[in-house]
Amino acid sequence: MEIEIFRQRLRALGAKPEHERRVLRDWLQGRPHDQGRRRPKDYLPATLREARPMLDAELGGIARLLSSHRTEDGSARLLVGLSDGQTVESVLLPRDGLCVSSQVGCAVGCQFCMTGRSGLIRQLSSGEILAQVVLARQQRPVKKVVFMGMGEPAHNLDNVMAAIELLGIEGNIGHKNLVLSTVGDARVFERLSASAVKPALALSLHTTRPALRAKLLPRAPSLTPRELVDLADQYGRATAYPVQYQWTLLEGINDGDDELDALADLLKGRYAVLNMIPYNTIPDLQFRRPSWERARAIVKALHQRGVLAKLRDSAAQDVDGGCGQLRARANAQKARTIRIHAA
Repeated sequence: MEIEIFRQRLRALGAKPEHERRVLRDWLQGRPHDQGRRRPKDYLPATLREARPMLDAELGGIARLLSSHRTEDGSARLLVGLSDGQTVESVLLPRDGLCVSSQVGCAVGCQFCMTGRSGLIRQLSSGEILAQVVLARQQRPVKKVVFMGMGEPAHNLDNVMAAIELLGIEGNIGHKNLVLSTVGDARVFERLSASAVKPALALSLHTTRPALRAKLLPRAPSLTPRELVDLADQYGRATAYPVQYQWTLLEGINDGDDELDALADLLKGRYAVLNMIPYNTIPDLQFRRPSWERARAIVKALHQRGVLAKLRDSAAQDVDGGCGQLRARANAQKARTIRIHAA
């Protein structure tokens, strides 16, 4: 469901702008309709009050929680079912964060990513993106939303920005606690700068070498790492939010001293923080994560070169939950069940 279509239905039922905001605010924040000392029960027009159960059921039917896989680090990977039978993943993060998906599958085809192996199946609607937040808030508070799950937000920009704006205006999420992650697309920088809600930016970099980046991210835009950093830095300084550069550490590929020297040169003087994320190994792919000792040494070396770097761990690794793996296992189980029933 597109939120704009839902808004049109509310207007057809007599809703004024303040009524639209109230209905959407209640849904996003999980609040009872009569909560608040200054909220009379007949605040909404009669036609809208009568339709409220139907509207609630419609919003509740956008997505449902299929399973929750909790981990020792306080994370939980959620498998979310959509109305057409497709599934996506979202992740409850420590410190009241949530990672949401923006697509079923992904067209970028990152060579080290499980999601990219399926290709793009379809876009998520703005309602399906927001429903992930609603479901997560039924589990625990959510005060930060990052668009780093399945899919490339730049390829679904209208729906992603509609979700970001509603979360920032009615969803009680601080604008700097909304984080859009992208492999880099010129349209993203233009759109974010024009938005009423300006989220923080995370840029998936992974290497300083254009040829290697084209190999690792075969269908990403053909901007060089330096061109991407230039664009991102302009946005970061304009919003006063440091850009978060994402670097998946791949043993023997982008963890060498030559990369560290080039990375220090690329990020020197930038308004940025670098997140080093050791690869979440997928058994049938050739990529491997370096040891934690090597990862810590890399971060130390970057600090010595003047780069603000942090060593991050991909949430839910102890349940083998790298992005796309939970969905892949669920699909494999479904396929096995179908084969058994057909036998």
